Amino acid sequence: MTIGDERDSGTAQAWEALGGAPELVERVRYTGVGDLGEGPLPVRELARATVGVCGLAAAELAAVRDGGASGDALRLVVDEGAVATAFVSERHLRVEGRAPVTFAPLSGFWRAADGWVRTHANYPHHEAALVRALRLPSATPEALSAAVAGRMAVEVQELVYARGGLAVAVAREYGEPQPLVEAVRETGVRGRALGRAPEGRPAAGVRVLDLTRVIAGPVATRTLGVLGADVLRIDPPGLPEADDAYADTGFGKRSARLDLGRAHDRAVFEGLLAEADVVVTGYRPGALERHGLGARELLERRPGLVVAELCAWGWRGPWAGQRGFDSLVQAGYGIAARCGVDGVPGVLPAQALDHGTGYLVAAGVLRALAEGGGRGLRFSLAGTGSWLVRGLGGGGSGSGGGPAARGGYEAGPWLRETGSGYGVLRYAASPFGEWGVGPSRWGADRAVWLPR
Repeated sequence: MTIGDERDSGTAQAWEALGGAPELVERVRYTGVGDLGEGPLPVRELARATVGVCGLAAAELAAVRDGGASGDALRLVVDEGAVATAFVSERHLRVEGRAPVTFAPLSGFWRAADGWVRTHANYPHHEAALVRALRLPSATPEALSAAVAGRMAVEVQELVYARGGLAVAVAREYGEPQPLVEAVRETGVRGRALGRAPEGRPAAGVRVLDLTRVIAGPVATRTLGVLGADVLRIDPPGLPEADDAYADTGFGKRSARLDLGRAHDRAVFEGLLAEADVVVTGYRPGALERHGLGARELLERRPGLVVAELCAWGWRGPWAGQRGFDSLVQAGYGIAARCGVDGVPGVLPAQALDHGTGYLVAAGVLRALAEGGGRGLRFSLAGTGSWLVRGLGGGGSGSGGGPAARGGYEAGPWLRETGSGYGVLRYAASPFGEWGVGPSRWGADRAVWLPR
């Protein structure tokens, strides 16, 4: 796998973590020009590698379904312009000409008595918890700034988390190492035989039950959708999704709401699960176990399934089991401090932990299908962050280095326009093809599979 005459070590590292055959990785070639901005960490390399291995896994599955064990004729070209555009898809989104609001007023960095705190209050219930925890007189940036300034950063973090909100003290050092991918169990039972797939749609006929939210998980499942899978996202009715978030990540899937505490809805869900090939989950560890839907339970009941679990902080260490988002993991893992200037924390030039992990999840699912199914995989934003700061390119090269960042990048060729349940959308195309139609409104579809 080359860029000009250079070997791309990031792609090789990610492919090895996914368990892919080493000889296949040489068949990926990168072309074109992308730009994800400057920075101290190799974000462009992360983007290129995660999209590259996802495309390679898709090609491998296509070859297997076509009757070849490893795809002797497999070749893959990845355009870095498409990668760069897709990696900031939420920034390119326009809904009826309107730019979406990426972060709410109470989401951001706030100076504490001994450092900085990062808050996330994009959802109303998280904003309300933040206001309650810190006893703010009003839900305004001024009130939040004053409340944080008088406390230690860790004190703010603990107060807010205890009340169901989200605030993280900005760490000055990198967090403990986390694996990029974990293969946590293999059942030895093969899933349903998939047969041949139409050209360009290696996941055609695969039914994916999508239990994810926000960015990373939905990026994974919209990618499986563009590759041909029938993706059905299920959400609880009492936990609404932001319209703009779903307008960006709802491509390639349908969306329905089920209350698993109600007998009828649970029966519908069980019927969907009985015919699924893949389950992708994005809730914090322990959340689905309360419903008997943890990976262990799912694989005991359906040993031929592919179950991919995704969380923010990983399954080990002091943060295991906590809620989190890309921005919070950047803060708590030491990335925000590394990206800072003059003691003020900064951010990566893209929500790279979200998008990169999303493509890795999709790649892991595709590889598991190529090998017959019957396995559980784990991914986390912290695992992707650990790779970014420690392993990828030695953690030292910036986003702007290398031959593929020579200028001339324009997003225009990778932007599309379509109708949707939210009106006319301008959106970033997938690096792997066209979805064809825009998303319906969140939760507006029937909870049924499409005919095979």
